[in-house]
Amino acid sequence: MRRIPGSLFVLCLLVTAIAARAEEAPSFTLGEALRNSRLIADFRLRFEQVDDDAFTRPAAATTLRSAVGFETGEFRGWQVRLELEDVSVVGADEYANGGFGSANNGVLGRPLIGKLGVEVAARTGCDTLAHGCTGKGNDQVRLEATVAALNPDLKMIAPVRSWQIGRDEELAYCKQHGIPLKGGTSATPFSIDDNLWGRSSEGGTIEHLDTPPPDEVFQLVTRPELAPDEPEMITVGFEKGRPVSINGEAMDLVTLLEKAAEAGCRHGCGIVDHIEDRIVGLKVRDIYEIPAASIILTAHQELEKVVSTIHQNNFKHVLDRKWADTVYAGLWAEPLRTDLDAYMDAANEFATGEITLKLFKGSVTPVARTSPYALYDETLASFGESGGTFSQTASPGFIELFSLQSRMASRIRTRDAKETK
Repeated sequence: MRRIPGSLFVLCLLVTAIAARAEEAPSFTLGEALRNSRLIADFRLRFEQVDDDAFTRPAAATTLRSAVGFETGEFRGWQVRLELEDVSVVGADEYANGGFGSANNGVLGRPLIGKLGVEVAARTGCDTLAHGCTGKGNDQVRLEATVAALNPDLKMIAPVRSWQIGRDEELAYCKQHGIPLKGGTSATPFSIDDNLWGRSSEGGTIEHLDTPPPDEVFQLVTRPELAPDEPEMITVGFEKGRPVSINGEAMDLVTLLEKAAEAGCRHGCGIVDHIEDRIVGLKVRDIYEIPAASIILTAHQELEKVVSTIHQNNFKHVLDRKWADTVYAGLWAEPLRTDLDAYMDAANEFATGEITLKLFKGSVTPVARTSPYALYDETLASFGESGGTFSQTASPGFIELFSLQSRMASRIRTRDAKETK
């Protein structure tokens, strides 16, 4: 036995409250604590005496008497912080890892969890953080990279990784110790990540690439074939790129995301069956249910088309992808990310207006657009007027200059082909 007086371990896994009251002072084994809790705002385990093997043996029987407490309503406060700190998620439209594939729901949560863990550690005098990630996943990188950037003096413990145990062993351990699992049983061991932005599922039969995902995977979004037979129109309002209203009703970002998700869930929007390249080199399959993301980002992309020049729109896709890949790789605290945010803010200076979408059996289709900054003039664009303010007589000269290099290339290469005969 070794004594660690007053050491404080904050368990930072996922943003989910547990039903626990301070006065109950429950007991946990170390393994139970690391698996049963997802994230506890101020969940303090004060170890008076800990077996040296407690961090190396998954079946460690050391019982820890804990003092449990968290501030009422703090979880909602974290959602508000998501609103204030992560709104650049909307400014950067690209999904990570192959376009519309990786929806960034878990990607966005991990840096926030890491930052909160660092803050709680500073507030309580903690010198060590623990997480329950395996050595195969992305989240270990995202959590530890964030913590290391914000406070490199904090130590990290990753028992599941150290024990080198897999999902089946974790399930067996939880079953043996009566630990309830949301989304995971011996029959359907899906690993589920769920937050405001969406939900992802992996593991179990999802890992069989030659098999369609089973129906029981979809616990958030209605499968498109079961969605209503009538479409629904939803209008999303933006101010400088920030979503601010749904159907003309102003609301805070958390409420707006919840409202958008409700509509998307009804109509089967945002289901993505995705092959993903993890940071650690593995190629895996994930099933995403991202109703809020599919609606908000589709609307935002459409608004940008309306208010931005062709050159801005073509270039922004490059930085969107770079932003998404940077965040996917766990580099939220990387200065490049804040540099890219500055560009996103500038690019969205005039992204104000409303986009109406039609939701129907899994599809999200822009059908109407309005903005005071739209680079659109009906008198210029209309084919109904023979002349108008657009000078059609200028087109021949433009075409001659626009095609100059193409014509030169064709002439020179045709000449070379004739000379070689």
